[in-house]
Amino acid sequence: MSKHKDYSERPRQSQLSRESWKVFQIMAEFVEGFEQLSGIWPAVSIFGSAREKAGTVDYIKAEQIAYLLSESGFAVVSGGGPGIMEAANKGGHRGRAPSIGLNIELPREQTPNSYQDISLNFRHFFSRKVMFVKYASAYVVMPGGFGTLDELAEILTLIQTGKTRRIPVILVNGEFWGGLLGWMRETMCKAGTISAHDLDLIEVCEEPQEVVDAIFAHYESRSFEPSLSEREILLEL
Repeated sequence: MSKHKDYSERPRQSQLSRESWKVFQIMAEFVEGFEQLSGIWPAVSIFGSAREKAGTVDYIKAEQIAYLLSESGFAVVSGGGPGIMEAANKGGHRGRAPSIGLNIELPREQTPNSYQDISLNFRHFFSRKVMFVKYASAYVVMPGGFGTLDELAEILTLIQTGKTRRIPVILVNGEFWGGLLGWMRETMCKAGTISAHDLDLIEVCEEPQEVVDAIFAHYESRSFEPSLSEREILLEL
């Protein structure tokens, strides 16, 4: 009787080998991010729709916010693409602090903008998201889509669970965010899936200077630099 070999393991072994090598690619993204961004304190991460057109109210407002933050000494960090990300980098680039883009390779929408003093490229969302959080003294969230909601939920979860330090999380344009905040208050709080005080993690602002003032107010009695205990927390992101 002839013996038939089972080659069905070969595709699985090949896939495992490729995934194992991916670890080195992921490590490289983290190492480059740490090296490039470790000296940019303080910084503010700004999020919003990639589909926002230049000249719209939210685009102009994002650019103004970024410029005021940069002039106040904050590095401005965005996703590096078009729309609100471009507006943030553009405003930051006009100011005196660095304008930073954390670019991601996507099939569409993500074309790097030309206003980045420091430009990093990522293939993996999760390593990119760590960089947004790790060096941020505040999050400014403009109107956006699923990606913006993802970043908002990420920072709220990390603060709520104590996996990162408490920083200002500022939503800009109360009309846009009102429905979501109402749902959190009327549905999530009442269902007990979040606590009422969890909503205190969020602040809503309308005007650019109001955003800057809110960030400074948060740090009025403490340093922008993480404390020693906060640095330990940030190591576990």
